Amino acid sequence: MLEFCKYKKERTMAYKCGSREQITLFPQSIDEYVGEEHPVRAYDTFIEVLNPHEIDLKIDPYKVGNSAYDPKAMLKLLVYGCSYGIKGSRKLERATHENLAFIWLMGGLKPDHKTISEFRKNNKKVLKLVLRQCARMCMKLGLIEGNILFIDGTKIRANASRGKNYSRGQYQSKLTEIDKRIEKLLEECDRIDEEEREDGSLVKIKEELIDQGKIRERIKGILAEFEGRGEKNKDGVERTINQTDPECALMRSIHGSHASYNAQTVVDDKNGLIIHADAVSETKDINQLSGQVQQAKEVMGKDCAVACADAGYSNTKELEKIDGGNIKIVVPSQRQALHKPERPFSKSQFTYNAEEDCYYCPEGHPLIYSTQKTREEQLAYRIKDANLCRRCKHFGICTNARQGRKIYRLFREELKEKIERQFNEPESQEIYSRRKTRAEHPFGHIKHNLGIRNFLLRGREGAKAEISIGATCFNIVRMITLLGGVLEFCLKVQSHAGLITI
Repeated sequence: MLEFCKYKKERTMAYKCGSREQITLFPQSIDEYVGEEHPVRAYDTFIEVLNPHEIDLKIDPYKVGNSAYDPKAMLKLLVYGCSYGIKGSRKLERATHENLAFIWLMGGLKPDHKTISEFRKNNKKVLKLVLRQCARMCMKLGLIEGNILFIDGTKIRANASRGKNYSRGQYQSKLTEIDKRIEKLLEECDRIDEEEREDGSLVKIKEELIDQGKIRERIKGILAEFEGRGEKNKDGVERTINQTDPECALMRSIHGSHASYNAQTVVDDKNGLIIHADAVSETKDINQLSGQVQQAKEVMGKDCAVACADAGYSNTKELEKIDGGNIKIVVPSQRQALHKPERPFSKSQFTYNAEEDCYYCPEGHPLIYSTQKTREEQLAYRIKDANLCRRCKHFGICTNARQGRKIYRLFREELKEKIERQFNEPESQEIYSRRKTRAEHPFGHIKHNLGIRNFLLRGREGAKAEISIGATCFNIVRMITLLGGVLEFCLKVQSHAGLITI
């Protein structure tokens, strides 16, 4: 024992060692738990200055009954928890007991995990509108201009297993099995009633009967969705719907195929702040551009000057909806994105005559209208006389078809050519070169730093709420940096809200 004491005394002279027997006192008030530059103060100030009516947060000071937790305090807990990488309600409950920043934020309140979970589930709309108010605040502070917008998407897993995706036929088979099981359970109930057994087994059977009835109703609801969506998707593949979360879809990513949502963001060019975030069930981005730009316009209250996205958004039907206004579109076609050199005798080397509605090949022979592909929205033009192709010196290079050369023209071919010309302009190339640093940076922060790689809430509305909170946390971090620190952030946000004058 004496040797141990001697060793401990020698060690404390060479190293800084802690002591569990040291008597300390916490500050006298909770407000002294965190410093003035602690990030939690920024989140507290941001939520505090929001108008509850603008984010649809129900606050009733005259509410009767048992006292509830302050809705703003609960909102602060969810938003700051997300910024801290804590999403689960049980982990948030633990943080309110152990983490000084959370204790300070909640003012000592310690809601249980069920209360936290219920608040999040019942306030999805509030969580979505917080991002809108954050974007508008950034506009008033001069951090968002709204002139050049970048649109991008990423796949985030839903709270559902890919093994729960079934086709219409599989659901009908399941429904038949459940009906048989319910029939057997009813027969068992009748038999037990007749024998007047009181061993408790009847209670278990009735509970299983209720569970089977719930599953049956859920499957009937999913089968009704097949009527509206159809048994096959746009690519002609048999459609499947997830039993756990019918609104998600099977989506492929670098991590494989999973039940997921397609998260979309609209990012401003000036400081890379997010204006709008969304979660959709469509596996591809091809039909998203006009809708996302329109929702960003509703947030900003004005049109943007330029809308920029990658080739995944290249769809003439979508681009036409935006092109009608004063918005310049910077979206490459698939050919431009892949940087493929044009092959000999590609379509660009054929001349289209609008008056005659035909193409002329480099040798001067006409290709007249042949057929129409409605699904692909294309018109087919074929050489008028196949013998001309077979006798041509370029046969085998231009085409190998015995019927002669065929060319496909989009319904909106003129618009496609216009967008391609716009993309090749030097100004457009400069804008597009900034796309990755603007549009893809937020997803890196949301997925890696905030840990939002899967959603907790089920249904599209829940997914939209979660991605909106993640986008809000990203914006607040950027605002703290841009405004010069937490203290400057708090002062300028409070000044914006008219609480103080600086």
